[in-house]
Amino acid sequence: MSATTWSIDPLHSEVQFKVKHLVISTVSGSFTKFQGSATTQGDDFENAAIEFSLDTDSISTHQAQRDEHLRSPEFFDTATYPTISFRSTGFKKVSDDQYALTGDLTMKGITKPITLDAEYGGTAKDPWGNIRHGFEVKGVVNRKEFGLTYSALTETGGLALGEDIKFVANIQVAKPA
Repeated sequence: MSATTWSIDPLHSEVQFKVKHLVISTVSGSFTKFQGSATTQGDDFENAAIEFSLDTDSISTHQAQRDEHLRSPEFFDTATYPTISFRSTGFKKVSDDQYALTGDLTMKGITKPITLDAEYGGTAKDPWGNIRHGFEVKGVVNRKEFGLTYSALTETGGLALGEDIKFVANIQVAKPA
């Protein structure tokens, strides 16, 4: 059985995140530039080798001043660390459409193993004959474990920014016809 490489279609994919602000509400954002691939044996995604990277400078919360702060050394330090990357170590089916995606996440020069939940959305052929697969990948990372240690306090002594970053990536991969 030959290897098949599936490329992420950035026009039909998105990477979003959420973090608590002042512990009372949630701020959402996205990264608009990313790339990745999945290499499978044939068309079966179990045990696929998955690589993904995103451009940290492409962060967007729809508020320019906040975005610049997130690009600064207090957060992502995009000038020094222009990418966040992920390389899988496993992709195992846990039920019908559910997978456990394990791998190494590198952010701000720190690499740690993580496990993500991936839901298979289905397969379709586009109008040009390309086979496409859709996945929704979800996870939570503690920002402080990756060097995002900004920790301003509120007047009452609480954290101005939550430690856990929730993210969801809706990914569509394609194999040319």
